[in-house]
Parts: sequence; structure tokens; C-alpha cells
Amino acid sequence: MLEARKPLKVGYARVSTKDQTLDLQLDALKKAGCSKIYTETVSGAKADRPVLAKLMDAVRSGDVLVIWKLDRLGRSLKNLIDIVNDLLQRKVGLKSLGDPIDTTTSHGRLVFNIFASLAEFERDVIRERTNAGLTAARARGRTGGRPKGLTPGAEQTACAAETLYREGKLSSQQIADRLRISKSTLYAYLRHRGVPISAYNHK
Repeated sequence: MLEARKPLKVGYARVSTKDQTLDLQLDALKKAGCSKIYTETVSGAKADRPVLAKLMDAVRSGDVLVIWKLDRLGRSLKNLIDIVNDLLQRKVGLKSLGDPIDTTTSHGRLVFNIFASLAEFERDVIRERTNAGLTAARARGRTGGRPKGLTPGAEQTACAAETLYREGKLSSQQIADRLRISKSTLYAYLRHRGVPISAYNHK
């Protein structure tokens, strides 16, 4: 009869470029008692993170995934919520050393639920800005209809892109990340909607 596998503390460390160092994260994860640490060099905005995918396949019920900070794990708030929900369903804990998140405790789960509520709030804000953008576009004499070349499903995203871009509070990359599209797609949407693209915001 095979002996049951003991729960593990598994670490995940990530940097965006090869010029950055993993040393600080690795030292903290080792100090936290991680018996295995997965490392990855990839931009947080990229959807394809093969090492993280391998880790998610490897963890088992009772294990605890340990990270240095939440921004090492999720590429967006929604993505982070999805990952943590997947872990919770599989009875795998998550502990962030630099944030008040430890889903192995009742307090940590409460904080996570607050994050989940913020994600829903963010979606509502984007939806509200999208509707405001359509109203403003109609007031300027435009139909607000689907731009040529875009699928119906992309219409709301294009409207939200215009509203957020004209608001001027976020960079192009931040808008693209928030709407979960590439920067090239963002610029295509803005051009379709006749929005002048500022060289300053082209970053």
C-alpha cells in the first residue's frame, strides 16, 4: 500500500525580464519553508505562463502555494480571483508573504472575499463607463454602433477602451491590461472609433 503524500508548501517566484533578479523572492520563499519552488521569467501581462500552469497541475489537496506578493501570481485582479477560486475548490491554500492573504485561515479567506468584491466593483465601473461613453458619443452626433471590422462581441470593449482612453487616467498598457486585450488591439479599437492617439499615451 502506497504511503499517503504529505502536504507541501510550494513556492512560485516570477520576474518580468531576464534583467531582474529572483533572489529576494527565493530567499523569502525558502525562509517560509517551501520544499519546492517554481521560478518563471515572463511578463505578468502574458496569458501563457507555462511554469505556473505546471505548478497548478502539480499541487494537491492540503498543499499551500506560497508567493512573495499577489502581483507575482495574477496578471489582473480577475485572473487572480480565478486562480484562487480554482485553488480553493481543490482545497489548496494560498499564502502571500507581502499581503494579508492566507486562505488557510478564516481571516485570510475574508480578505480574499473582499478582493473578489473589488473585482466585481471594477467590472461594474467599466460597464458604467462604457454606457457613459455610448451616451457621450451619441450626444456628439455619432451612432455608437459597431465599428466596421469588429465583431458584435467586441463592441462594448471598444466603447470602454474609448471612454478609459479619453479619461486620461490610465496608460495605454494599463487600459489594455484592464480590458484583457493587447495594445495593438486597443489601438485598432481606438482608430475604428476615430480617437486621436496621443504620442504621450503611446506606451
